[in-house]
Amino acid sequence: MPKGNPDFLFALFETQRMLRLYADKLAVRHGITRAQWAVLAKLERTEGLKQSELAEMMEMQPITLTRLIDRLCANDLIERRDDAKDRRANRLYLRPAALPLLKKLGHLRAEITQAALGHLNAGEADELVRQLESIKDNIRDALLSADKKTKEPRYG
Repeated sequence: MPKGNPDFLFALFETQRMLRLYADKLAVRHGITRAQWAVLAKLERTEGLKQSELAEMMEMQPITLTRLIDRLCANDLIERRDDAKDRRANRLYLRPAALPLLKKLGHLRAEITQAALGHLNAGEADELVRQLESIKDNIRDALLSADKKTKEPRYG
């Protein structure tokens, strides 16, 4: 196990920040924000989520997500449907108008990926993704371990 590179976190956070800025600039082409794009992408993968589930997945305050959903509903991109089992909850679904936009956003995602990985060959890009997934797994394990430690009773 490596000792740790003091520049690792800075490089990772700075890369994420720059990717977000670039995605923000490109999303404007299609009249949406990166946050709206993220909502559409989550629903594309998992339609029928409750707003509360989506807020948790996106690590977003429910009131902030409600505003995003209101805007997407007003633009006829998603719709709220009553939950059959919980009348207090709404489930979220894509509207037909979202499908052409999601196709364009797929091209945008490919453009961002090309910009980010353009100097890597396919093998290097695959290895980078594998390493990032490994890092994500390590952090997930650390979070689970930290959760277990905080739930243990303390004596003394």
